[in-house]
Amino acid sequence: MLSKKIYLVRHGQTDYNLKGVVQGSGIDAPLNWNGHKQARAFFEAYKNVPFEKVFYTGLQRTKQSVQGFLDLGIPHEAVPELNEISWGRYEGVPMTPEENNYYTDMLERWASGDLDYAIEGGESPVLVAKRLRKGIDHILRQPERTILICMHGRAMRVLLSLLLGYDLRHMDTFLHRNLGLYVLNQSELGFFRIEKYNCGEHLKDLDLP
Repeated sequence: MLSKKIYLVRHGQTDYNLKGVVQGSGIDAPLNWNGHKQARAFFEAYKNVPFEKVFYTGLQRTKQSVQGFLDLGIPHEAVPELNEISWGRYEGVPMTPEENNYYTDMLERWASGDLDYAIEGGESPVLVAKRLRKGIDHILRQPERTILICMHGRAMRVLLSLLLGYDLRHMDTFLHRNLGLYVLNQSELGFFRIEKYNCGEHLKDLDLP
């Protein structure tokens, strides 16, 4: 296995993000105006990185977030196994105090080790991890060494836990923001370390409403 340098970024803002409504894997929302501005800022900051391939999920908001790199002619591929967690019946539902309490309780159960617990109609962290493992193994088997991956917040937390050897109970250690960047370096032995953690330096000059 060749060692990799992975630039891992979350997608840009959607109207659901702006309103604080969960999307999950069942809502294929596009970027909003803010999200396109974030994507452009990220592209301008990293367009000279010699990416050999770009990966995104099966949801349009991730592909739109890296479209500038695709327009350069860089090879690219959708990997649906990297899709966001399914939030079941809570996808698209406004976050009322009652819903927020349900969500907080769920996070507490995950942090306590109940990782097979799933929100009603959705996926558990264990199921998401199995799915993501298939997707990232597919990517790591490919020959390209400097790659860009765009995905989703909760799925990123699970993936970072897998790559860095963290127990999934501690996945919320990994913070994220729209178009926030992690850079991971893989050693020849296959181990990953973080070079950049949820970096938003490229976003600091944006004037977003």
